[in-house]
This record gives sequence, structure tokens and C-alpha cells, in this order.
Amino acid sequence: MTKPKSDTLTDILDPRLLEILICPVTGGSLNYDKKAGELISKKAGLAYQIREGVPIMLADEARVLD
Repeated sequence: MTKPKSDTLTDILDPRLLEILICPVTGGSLNYDKKAGELISKKAGLAYQIREGVPIMLADEARVLD
């Protein structure tokens, strides 16, 4: 039996973690994009994926925002 996939922040990522995470490129704050399931750094223009509840905070793996 598999657990249903959820798209709420508390099911994807602990909100306390979001409070302390910063962009590794700029040191700025991050915003959670619920639809994409990513952490967004507006200053850097990058989106960091969240895989199985773990944010991938590597600039080389981040998606460049349009």
C-alpha cells in the first residue's frame, strides 16, 4: 500500500527547515512553490528541487528561472 502523494508544505518539507534554509548562491531567503515542488531564490533566479522531502541545495542542480 502506497501513501497518497501530497502537495502541502508540511507533507513535503518541514516548515521549520524552510525558516532556516537560505540560497547557497546569494544567502537570501527562499520561497516554496507548491505547484512545482521547488524552493525558489528570486535573487539568484534559481529553483531548487525537493526530492522525497529533501531540498537539493546544489547550485549545479538548480533550475534557472525564466
